[in-house]
This record gives sequence, structure tokens and C-alpha cells, in this order.
Amino acid sequence: MKNKLHILAMVGSLRHNSINQGLLRAAVENLPESMSLEQFDLASIPLFNMDLKVNGDPQAVVKLKKHLAIADALLIITPEYNASIPGILKNAIDWVSHPRSQSPLVDKPLAIMGAGGKSGTAFAQRHLHQIADHLKMPVLDTAEVLVSRSWEKFDSQGNLTDPETCRQVANFMQALSDWLRSMRSKRPPISISISRPVLQVAEPVHKN
Repeated sequence: MKNKLHILAMVGSLRHNSINQGLLRAAVENLPESMSLEQFDLASIPLFNMDLKVNGDPQAVVKLKKHLAIADALLIITPEYNASIPGILKNAIDWVSHPRSQSPLVDKPLAIMGAGGKSGTAFAQRHLHQIADHLKMPVLDTAEVLVSRSWEKFDSQGNLTDPETCRQVANFMQALSDWLRSMRSKRPPISISISRPVLQVAEPVHKN
């Protein structure tokens, strides 16, 4: 399909058999044909330290910013630690949101999923909504995936095995595709005027 929507995914867990990595695999398995998806591994991002920016951003941060800039949306899949988001995820967000005036996160559409205990990562997702609001990131809110009692729905390798949750993930990814295409269709065209002779060029804005 032409003009596929490209999604960048970040998972807030580094564990090999993480259930949230498994949730990402389920998202990939249920990806609409209108989408492509890639994951950025947060393990390469150093701890945020302004001293490391003396000669510019660390290479891993530069790479993440570039990947974010060309993505149509960011998908965050996260566990919940102490009723909030994991440190590695917050650390990556801190890096790519600085400086604010040049951050690829500003105005970037965001979708959030998570698998955890009884709350299904509700507190972590709430904190991500607060961060998104601060960065003026629109958040998909017509569908949600908060997987509670995850020990009943994933196998020992972190693979999602629950059919109902798989359907929720599929519906979520389709809702994300529909939402992004709806936003794209509502963007006004740009007009560029060149005098003598006057030439009008109008084309859709592809805002990244």
C-alpha cells in the first residue's frame, strides 16, 4: 500500500521475556496493512546528563530523534513501576524532549499500551498522558489496551496467548490507523506563491 503510516515503538522494559515486549509482538502480528512498525531499543540511551551534551547529543539520542522525526506516530508499550513509568522510558523522553523548541515529540501523535498487574498499568498510562499533555502530543483515546492479571494471559516466554486480549490489540492498532489517517485528511494544504508569473502550488501537509 502506498503512503503507509510508519509507527515508532518504544517498550519500557529491557527484560528479554518481558510481557510488554510480547505485547509489542502481538501488535506487530495484528498490524493493519496500512502500517509499518519498528522498535527503538532504549538500552542504548545513556542516563540524562547535560554534561554529555557539550558536543551535542550522544549518538544514540541523535538516532532516536531522527527515527521519531520521520515517524507518523509514537507507540509506547510500558509496564508500571511504583505506580508510574519505568526510569528507562522517562530517561528517553527527557533526552528527546530537550531542547523543547527542537523536540520531535512536540505535536507527535501518541498511542499507549501496557500489561501489568491488577491495574493493567493504568497509573503508568495516566502519567504518560500528563507528559503528553505537557509536550502537546495528541493521544489516541478512542481505544485502549490495559492488560490486567497478565500472568493469566502470557506464557513463560512473554507471548500473548489470550484470544480476547489479542482482539483488543488488533482493534487498537486499527483504531490508531484510522485516527492517524483522519488527522492527515484534516490537515489544510499549503500554498506557495511565486510572483511574475504567479504560480499556486497546493499539496497536503505531511507533518512528522
